[in-house]
This record gives sequence, structure tokens and C-alpha cells, in this order.
Amino acid sequence: MKTTQTDNVHLPQTLEPRNPGMALDLDWVMRATANRSAIERRAATLPGRRSVKKDHQAAWLCRAVTCIDLTTLAGDDTVGRVNRLCSKARQPVRADLLQALGMEGLKVGAVCVYHDMVAPAVDALAGSGIPVAAVSTGFPAGLSPFHLRVAEIEESVKSGAAEIDIVISRRHVLTGNWQALYDEMRAFRAACGEAHVKAILATGELGTLQNVARASLVCMMAGADFIKTSTGKESVNATLPVSLVMIRAIRDYFEETGYRVGYKPAGGISKAKDALVYLALMKEELGDRWVQNDLFRFGASSLLGDIERQLEHHVTGAYSASWRHASG
Repeated sequence: MKTTQTDNVHLPQTLEPRNPGMALDLDWVMRATANRSAIERRAATLPGRRSVKKDHQAAWLCRAVTCIDLTTLAGDDTVGRVNRLCSKARQPVRADLLQALGMEGLKVGAVCVYHDMVAPAVDALAGSGIPVAAVSTGFPAGLSPFHLRVAEIEESVKSGAAEIDIVISRRHVLTGNWQALYDEMRAFRAACGEAHVKAILATGELGTLQNVARASLVCMMAGADFIKTSTGKESVNATLPVSLVMIRAIRDYFEETGYRVGYKPAGGISKAKDALVYLALMKEELGDRWVQNDLFRFGASSLLGDIERQLEHHVTGAYSASWRHASG
């Protein structure tokens, strides 16, 4: 696999027809099931069966870099911290390593921040081709008044966010109120306008894999451009079984409608080897098209540091201390 510096300078709408959504099909939703034991067996085989080495591993790790939504979502975020993060987004790996790898110009997929930091991030990334993503709709709990959640989306779009990561109301899933979830997602999609919307399902709080499958379908029917596992704030975040359920829902939706929806695992993915497993899962289940950053992202704050450390080992043959490779 060859990764080029132009892989990550486009927003999804420039590469794929945008998912317009469809009418809520409750029959389809209720047919969606999940065989936990079979899913867990399949997920358990991935880390051992799919191992890439040497130049192939370096190429996949470079691809992983282009798929990172480099993220800071802390209460003590400052403009200075966001500016440093944006500088890292522009130059995610040391220049000498990229030169040795023939990967000059490598950049991350996006920078993800809270609303107040959207404008500084847009300024810091000007001319880079890297979009700014904003978490929205009362992130992470999604329990603020509905009109305020919609207004928050609109304000982030006005400030320059090209992508909006929304959180769904978990209670709609837990009570099986699929119409309410659909209507909510449609309203969020409309508020985004031209900005792409990633629907965060908070899968660790949905109770069952069947709920994950059904919520995935409903959000795609309502026009989600991406479906995303977690806010990163739940006790259980991205897992391989959950990912398998969600990407098979994506496959089913594509086969039914012809529209490709993206996938974003988030929370707890901090090691380069984990990134390789997720990329292998995407390639096996959905094909090469879904391992490009208009259809696949990692939500991560520390993953980049470990990837850079592994790339340095590939180039130099030696590991450096992990503290030398901060993500932001």
C-alpha cells in the first residue's frame, strides 16, 4: 500500500457523493441483530492473524497518521495548546523521518476541539488543507436542551468547523424510540449544512450489540456522514466487537443504498499496533476504499506519539523514549 501526501487534503464531499439519508425503515432496523459470541470470536482472531512487518508496517503506519483526528478536549485547553496541536497536525512526524520514508508532506486527517477553540484552530491551520472538527450537541452527555444543541452546531459551523461530531441521546436507543433518534439526527444533519456530521453513538452506554447495530442504521438513514463509537469519556470506548457490528451496518447500508458512510473508532486507541488492527479490520470487512481518511478516522490524542516512535525505530533501528514523541 502506498500512501501519498495528497491522500488527506480533501474533505469527504470532494471524493464521494454525500449520504443524503433515507426514510426511516423500521422493518430493516428491527431485523438488525448481533450474535455476540460469533462477533467476539471473529474480533479475537484479528490481532494474531493480521501482522505486517518492516516496510509494509511503516506504510500502514503512515496511512494511520493521515486518518487521525488529532484531538484535545480538556477543560484547561488554551489557544496556545491548540496552536501547538495544529503545528503537530501540520508536521505530525519529524521531518528527517518523513524524508527517510519518502513521505514528506504527511498530515493528519483533522484537528478536533471544543467550540470555543474552533476559530483559533481554523486560523492555525489556514492553508494546510486540514479541516477542523468540533464536538457538539452537549458533548459528551448530550443532555442539554435540544434547541441549544442545534444552536451549538450552527455556531461551530459559523466559526469555520468543516466537521461536526455530535452525540446522540442514548435514552432513545435504550427505550427503542427509533423515530425520536431519527428525527434528532435529521435535525443535527440539517444544522450542519455543508459541514460533515459524525454521529457518536457512545456504544459503551447502549447496553447491547443489537442496540449498536440498530442505532448505527438509524443514524445512517438520517444522513450521518460518519458513525463513531465513543466520546472517549465513557468507561468503555472503542472495541473490536463494537467496531465489527458498526462496520457491518455500514456495509449493509452501502449495499442497500449505494452510499458510503465513514467510520471513526475513538477512545482508548493509543498504540500503533492497535491502529494496524483497526486498519486490517476495515480492509477485510469493507475493502481498500474504506482505509482512506475520507471514510476512516481515529479519534485519538496519544496514538500519534506511539506511531512516530515506531517509525523512528523502522528508520534508525532503535527506540527512543516515549516522552520524546508527544502528540501535541
